[in-house]
Amino acid sequence: MRSSEVKVFDDTDLELIDILRNLNLSRNVASTIAFLSNVDEATSKDLEFGSQLRQPEVSIAVKELKNFGWLNEREIKKEGKGRPMKVYKLAVSMGTIVEYLEKQTKEDTQRIMENIEKLKKLKF
Repeated sequence: MRSSEVKVFDDTDLELIDILRNLNLSRNVASTIAFLSNVDEATSKDLEFGSQLRQPEVSIAVKELKNFGWLNEREIKKEGKGRPMKVYKLAVSMGTIVEYLEKQTKEDTQRIMENIEKLKKLKF
C-alpha cells in the first residue's frame, strides 16, 4: 500500500465555507472551493476525503463549478488497466470568485428592493 497526504480543513477553511454558504452557494460547492483554494490540484478521491463529501456530492459540486467556468479538469492515466483519474484545480482566482459573488449579491439586493418598492405602491 502506498502512503499519501491529503489536506483537511482547519478553522479558517470552515469559516470560508460558512461565508460561501451564506452567499447562496451549496455546501458541496463551498467545501470544494475551500479545498481547491488550498491545493494546486486534487483528484476526486482527495476532494472526497479532504472536503468531507461523498462521491456523488463531489460530482455535483464539480459539475456546478464547471458550469461557472471556475474549474479545470484533466485526466491522468493510471498504471495498468482502468479508467484514467480526473484531477481538478480552480481555473480562476479566489478574487474572481469573490467578485462574481459580490456582483450577484448586489443584483439580488437591487431586485429585492425593486420588488419591495412595487409592493409599497400597491393599494391594499
